[in-house]
Amino acid sequence: MGDLSNHDDADLIARIVRKDRSAFAELFGRYAARIKAFLMSGGASAEDADEVTQEVMVAIWRRAETFDASKAAAVTWIFTIARNRRIDMYRRKARPEPDPEDPLFQPDPEPGGMEQLSARELQQKMRTSIAQLPEAQQQILRAAFYEGLSHAEIAARQGIPLGTVKGRIRLSFKHLRGILGDDLLEAYKDD
Repeated sequence: MGDLSNHDDADLIARIVRKDRSAFAELFGRYAARIKAFLMSGGASAEDADEVTQEVMVAIWRRAETFDASKAAAVTWIFTIARNRRIDMYRRKARPEPDPEDPLFQPDPEPGGMEQLSARELQQKMRTSIAQLPEAQQQILRAAFYEGLSHAEIAARQGIPLGTVKGRIRLSFKHLRGILGDDLLEAYKDD
C-alpha cells in the first residue's frame, strides 16, 4: 500500500506542476495534518505549526516542478520541505528584534558645509597630485579607483603583467605620500 500511496502522491505532484487545484487540495488533505503533527512533535506551538504548515504547502505549490521521483519518494520530499521550514522558523525566533535606537539604524548626518568643502578640496588635491605622476601610473590609478577595475582587469586591459600593475600602484602611493603627506593620503583612502 505504501508504494501505491507514493505513486499516487507523485502523480498528484505532477498534476500540481500543471497548477491543478484539485490535485493540490487532495495533497493538502493528505498531508496538512501530518505536517502539523510533525512540527508540533519537534516543539512548535500549534500556532507556529499552522503557520509553517501553510508555508510548506505554498512551497509545494510553487516548487512542485523540483520534485524528482527518481531521487526521493513524495513523502520524503514533502517532509524535507517541512523540516527545512521548521529550521527557518527557529532561526527567525532566535534572531533578536532590531532596536530602532541602535546607532546602526540611525541615518548618517548630512555633511556640513565645511565637510563638503573639505571633501571637495581633498578631491581636487588628489586630482592635482595624480596629474604630477608619470602617465603609466596615472592610467592605473584612474582604472583602479575611478573605474573600479580589479588589478587583473587592469593588467589585461593594458597588456602588462599583474605584478607590474601592483608595483605601479605601490609606486604611485609612494609618490603621492611624498606630495600630499601620509595623513592626507590616509584620509582619502578611508572615504
